[in-house]
Amino acid sequence: MIVIEGGPLTNPPRCLAFVLVPSDQGSLIVNRFDRQVSADGTGFGVGLTVLSNGSYDREDIAFARTLLALRRRHFGDGVVAVDCGANIGIMTLEWAKAMTGWGSVLAIEAQERIFYALAGNIALGNCFNVRAINAAVGAETGILRIPTPDYARPGAFSSLELRQRRNNEFIGQPIQYDDAHLSPVQMVSIDSLALPRLDFLKIDVEGMEDEVLAGAADTIARCRPIMTVEHIKSDGTSLAQTLTDRGYRCMLVGMNILAVHESDPTLSHITIKD
Repeated sequence: MIVIEGGPLTNPPRCLAFVLVPSDQGSLIVNRFDRQVSADGTGFGVGLTVLSNGSYDREDIAFARTLLALRRRHFGDGVVAVDCGANIGIMTLEWAKAMTGWGSVLAIEAQERIFYALAGNIALGNCFNVRAINAAVGAETGILRIPTPDYARPGAFSSLELRQRRNNEFIGQPIQYDDAHLSPVQMVSIDSLALPRLDFLKIDVEGMEDEVLAGAADTIARCRPIMTVEHIKSDGTSLAQTLTDRGYRCMLVGMNILAVHESDPTLSHITIKD
């Protein structure tokens, strides 16, 4: 008989934050704490929406898929979409499945734990036309130190702002931006990716949209992609002016600016109704 002094080691309870759930987009890894609920009971968050509705942004997904199909019609196979701020990959997955055999997606997500869910969802969806990068997107390449929320506590993680600002959004838990609570992540610019082709660029980066556009200047001039740029945490007027100066027609679609270059034949297919 063998006796080990001290007895068995005990560990604290292990919180199960990320779970696998069925959805309209297939089986998805989501964080069940991904939510910010207000005092009146209303809430938001990718995880909350998927768990409550079984889907996320059906209209935006359908809209983007139509735009991608139009780019194929006018410019041929090999369509390329870049998802800046991909989160757990719902948009990425839907674009990739729609473009099977004729297009690909580059998904970029800065939060390491959310990136793991993104990569897992890509594998679960068997989306072999997707490449994922754990990085922030900005005006230049280098290292960006970003905050790390507690993923085992409620928080709308897709609303996390990587840079500290005077009026950072409350995501459901306090976020600390002092150096002791920041972690390094690679930062890339769109131009640094040296993409031979770019048809669709989604920019949803919580207040860093102007930086992404600055770091994509050469690619935009060369490829003239369709873009959707979230404006709720940036100066929408300034963003629209930047895009207009580059030859784009800008249209407001919900929280996003839809920008289509004046030379793009896709523009003739688009009508925005109030």
